[in-house]
Amino acid sequence: MDNDAQTPWDGSYRPPIYGCKAGQFKSFPKSATDIIFLGDSVIAYGHWNELLSLPAAKNRGIPGDTTFGVMERLQDVIDGNPAKILVFAGFNDIIRNIPVDVMMDNFSEMIGRIKTASTSTAIYLQTLTPVNDAFIDLIGKRKYIIAVNNGLKDLAEKENVGLIDLHSHFLDDSGNLDEQYTFDGLHMNDLGYFKWVGILKESGYL
Repeated sequence: MDNDAQTPWDGSYRPPIYGCKAGQFKSFPKSATDIIFLGDSVIAYGHWNELLSLPAAKNRGIPGDTTFGVMERLQDVIDGNPAKILVFAGFNDIIRNIPVDVMMDNFSEMIGRIKTASTSTAIYLQTLTPVNDAFIDLIGKRKYIIAVNNGLKDLAEKENVGLIDLHSHFLDDSGNLDEQYTFDGLHMNDLGYFKWVGILKESGYL
């Protein structure tokens, strides 16, 4: 389940935009009715409140962020005691060779901190979407996406939190991210986000 044990990794990395975005998030008003979309660029690029026609939906995504970065700014989210937190992260961990077991420890810590400090908040883990190697060079990383998703499913069951399985909904017949939903093989285009919103609505979690 781990990445190559010989591959160095560094959990201290933060993308250049991290401080700017995290500072903005801290300044924004918070409400117990908030529905927080927490994660990386795949979250950041979605205009969730408009996509869902849901003013309570708040975007807390930072391009390039890892699970370590999400944990670093999690307290600001917890302090608002939001109604729901939907987490999507892990691609940048995989790209930066952070071991899957370490990522699972981070997700577990996130859940524990939320449960302890914001007892009324519903927690949802979202599986990583597939990628398309015709657009982006992630050959060799696909097995880690599967490992992360399996770990998220196990963790959601163990911790009794929600799981939104996005991965299976975006596959084409070859096991890639269906090209109609992406502009670069990793991130969603407009149709991808419309599909995502449909999954959320059908799940009954919103």
